[in-house]
Amino acid sequence: MKKGYIQVYTGNGKGKSTAAFGLAMRAAGTGFKVIIIQFLKGQEYSEHASFKKLGIDYELYGTKEFIIGEPSEEIKELARKGIKRALKAFEEGYDVVILDEVNVSVHMKVLSVGEVMEVIKAKPEGVELVLTGRYAPEEFIEIADLVTEMKEIKHYYQKGVQARRGIEM
Repeated sequence: MKKGYIQVYTGNGKGKSTAAFGLAMRAAGTGFKVIIIQFLKGQEYSEHASFKKLGIDYELYGTKEFIIGEPSEEIKELARKGIKRALKAFEEGYDVVILDEVNVSVHMKVLSVGEVMEVIKAKPEGVELVLTGRYAPEEFIEIADLVTEMKEIKHYYQKGVQARRGIEM
């Protein structure tokens, strides 16, 4: 890829990670080397089986528990390892690097804007960098080349429907 861009998928609607994973699938189908670095997630989800089949690399930098209140030092350290992994992915020649839920990580004070900006500024010219998650900081929105905001209009969660395997997880 001659020119890679910075994409941000944010907003309160469903589909941010799904959009990024669709991009990953398309890129892998073209022969691009793709890695998805997932923050705040520490368990296997249905999409991981698809990533394996499609040759999309992915790594988890989170725990199985939801963060309530102040994030633990363990969660912060895992996230910092995810940031280091993203920087290393650039050196390893990945064409597409997806930082899934990185925006939420910043919002929850697991990572700082500065830590993520280090990755953004280190992005090589030919790498596509995608940042997902609610609450994208203004700094990410300003520097991005493409920003999509998913807006919730209606969601069956409001009727008590829990996340379903194969659809939401």
